[in-house]
Amino acid sequence: MPANRILILGGTRMARDLAAALVRAGFDVITSLAGVTDQPVLPEGAVRRGGFGGTDGLVRYIQETGIAALVDATHPFAAQMSAHAGEAADRLGVPLLRLERPAWERQAGDRWTFVTSAEEAAASLPCGARAFVTIGRKEIGAFFARTDIRGVARMIEPRGLEVPDGWKVILQRPPFSLGDEMSLITHHAITHVVAKNAGGAETEEKLSAARQLGLPVILLARPSKPAVQSFMSVEDTVGALRIKLLP
Repeated sequence: MPANRILILGGTRMARDLAAALVRAGFDVITSLAGVTDQPVLPEGAVRRGGFGGTDGLVRYIQETGIAALVDATHPFAAQMSAHAGEAADRLGVPLLRLERPAWERQAGDRWTFVTSAEEAAASLPCGARAFVTIGRKEIGAFFARTDIRGVARMIEPRGLEVPDGWKVILQRPPFSLGDEMSLITHHAITHVVAKNAGGAETEEKLSAARQLGLPVILLARPSKPAVQSFMSVEDTVGALRIKLLP
């Protein structure tokens, strides 16, 4: 098996950029996608889809496939997968790096409130609120369960989601421009913006729009993850892998 085989735990734009850069640099690349999106944008190199079956399954896959190094380039909120990666790397002694975009930081004029869960975010909305919610399909149920609020939920895929009266679901992929976000928020008379602090320029403009319009933003804080060598750029990650694996 190749001594430079890299397993990327992916699904993000940065993961796809990393896969392309590693392929160009001569690495043997496999990207693992969680399989939660039916029609994902596929990266360069080999691709596998679906879960591993916990830490034990990931350990078996690394051993059977001859993975030389592991890169956690999952979404900043994919805490369980990051935990499994940390446990598997420790068990096998395989190098583990993390590629993760920096979190958004508060700017002058922002009206941010941080929460730790979708349930807390939904509960913090006042009666009569019209929310623009961008936390994804899996956590939207806490908002739909409240009959005293309305709004717009944006996600990539609905997966058979039942949408209650007063809510509109928009299916879109980033990037989103400031003009588009301003138009959406004003057209739907949005009073609150709800998002995960995912970071990244592709989805940041909703925060800029809220700032300009003076709207409060409820942000889900990032979960804690295992402490590993981390990078915020594809170039630095590729450089670190060259040092670790190439003669």
